[in-house]
Amino acid sequence: MTTLAPSPAADTRTHDLGVLVLRVIVGGIMAVHGTQKLFGWFGGHGLDGAATGFAAMGYPAAKAMATLAAVIETFGGLALIVGLLTPLAAAAIVGNMLNAVVVKWDGGFFAPNGYEYELLLTVAAAALALTGPGAIAVDRFVPVLRRHRLGYGVAALVLALVTGVIFALIRN
Repeated sequence: MTTLAPSPAADTRTHDLGVLVLRVIVGGIMAVHGTQKLFGWFGGHGLDGAATGFAAMGYPAAKAMATLAAVIETFGGLALIVGLLTPLAAAAIVGNMLNAVVVKWDGGFFAPNGYEYELLLTVAAAALALTGPGAIAVDRFVPVLRRHRLGYGVAALVLALVTGVIFALIRN
């Protein structure tokens, strides 16, 4: 039986469209969460409410930590949407979401306050760091990032893991 393999051009277009969809959805979710914390938009509680939450989770300097998380989520999410500095944007989200997973770990995986949602966002962002932004991205116009290299994604994820673990360890 003879099977027809898809053309490489069709595979590339499909890949680029799939990566774009993933970037827009993950980036959009993160940007909305960030603006909830940063500005109180979309039903959020703003920085004061986020700081109260961070204090309850055991983070020292809760206002600074809430601000940092809000900025990472907002600008990391927006950068993912447009495909700008994709490995770093994705890694910033990975480091941030690792802390969310750690905070919710005791709640269990599928429990009412489980960590499956945060884990999904973490893994999706890690996948974007490793695969790159695809052709439909601003990174295509950044000479050093025009051609995504696996090394960029790996280096960014190592940075995310180190910073994520450091921030998780400073919790009380």
